[in-house]
Amino acid sequence: MPALTDSSTTVAELKSRVLAFARERDWEQFHAPKNLSMALAAEAGELMEHFLWVSPEQSQGIARDAVKRAKIAEELADVVIYALEFANVTGLDVAAAIEAKMAANAKKYPVEKSRGRAEKYDEL
Repeated sequence: MPALTDSSTTVAELKSRVLAFARERDWEQFHAPKNLSMALAAEAGELMEHFLWVSPEQSQGIARDAVKRAKIAEELADVVIYALEFANVTGLDVAAAIEAKMAANAKKYPVEKSRGRAEKYDEL
């Protein structure tokens, strides 16, 4: 089986692989939206742990460190896997949800007001 890459793999293919993995193990019985959302939050926390108590500059170095990068990649994969399984269980279309959210964000954060600024939309 060829290696997956962002440039050659669709969201649908990833969702299908995640679903097949869960089905092979009879894990769908445990994958209620509640449980998956909690697992997703837990894995996001594990990803954040790699950057806890460091400066933004130090976090860049951590992300480039080969040993740490492999562990960070594992945590990122866990986050994305749970997000995709959440989409599978709820019937949400990930691409459509992202497109809708990006359109909403474009309205809330117009380029002319938000470029180079980190303020929340209601503070621009």
